[in-house]
This record gives sequence, C-alpha cells and structure tokens, in this order.
Amino acid sequence: MQLAAGSDYLTCAFCKSVHLVDADDEGVRSIDEAAQSCPICAVLLWNATLSGVRLRSCKKCKGMLIAMEVFPDLLEQLRAKQTAVAMPVLGDPSELRRKINCPNCHRPMDTHFYFGGGRVVIDGCDGCCLNWLDHGELMRIVRAPDYSQPDIANPVEGPGN
Repeated sequence: MQLAAGSDYLTCAFCKSVHLVDADDEGVRSIDEAAQSCPICAVLLWNATLSGVRLRSCKKCKGMLIAMEVFPDLLEQLRAKQTAVAMPVLGDPSELRRKINCPNCHRPMDTHFYFGGGRVVIDGCDGCCLNWLDHGELMRIVRAPDYSQPDIANPVEGPGN
C-alpha cells in the first residue's frame, strides 16, 4: 500500500482498495516507521500525515518533525478548520534552555519562540529546514490569536470610537 499523493489514506496499487489510518488526538495519521529517531525519547519516528501534509511523528511522546517549507501552509489549513475560540497562551522562557539534536543531521537545533501566535517554544534546524514541535504545541499555535495579522494587532476603530 502507498500513501496517495496529498492525502491521508493508503491505496493498494493492485486491488485499488483504500485504507484510512486512524488519527491521534491532534489528527496525525501514522503510516510507517521512518529511519530517524525522536530527539526526545529516541524511538523511531513514523512517516505521518496531518491534513494531507507529510511529516514525521513520534508515537511515544507525540512530537512532530515538520518541514519548514510546509509549516505555514499546515498552520493555515488547521486554522481554517478551527472552531474553538482563540485563547492567548504564554510561553515558558525556561523552555529556551532545552537542547535537542536534529533527527536528520544530529546537530543541535535552535530553540526559540515561534514568531506567530501562541508564544510557543519550538526547535528548528535551519540546515535541514525542519521544525520540531512537542505534543500539543502545534495546536496551541493554531488556537492562539495571530498578532501578525493587521486586524488583530491594530484593530480598526469604528466611526463612533
């Protein structure tokens, strides 16, 4: 079975059957094991999808390795589906001291606050163009107000204000 292009399901080239893998609590569908290890718990990562976007996921700690080039589009897709009210979340500056290695090149990742909404600390490897997000961080970003948007950062005042 192969992952159908741009989808969250597997198809059989021989019989054309379709198999939809169950999603976890964040919507991640794990397909098969990858050759990279989780930077947090050292178990093998899984090739996975979320909203049709391919990523790597850890079944143990539920962290995600996401290519930087698809990260903004994934956020946009998830925000479009979001029905919960945006809640501001304060980041924990102590998380900036964490040091983990990139699962791809094994060099230390840069730990920093994500620029967009949520004030979430993420880890990135600019050389490999990869972001690591711990369990729940992606959805904290998705649910947070995005202060980079002009209507949120500088609300327009009405005629009577």
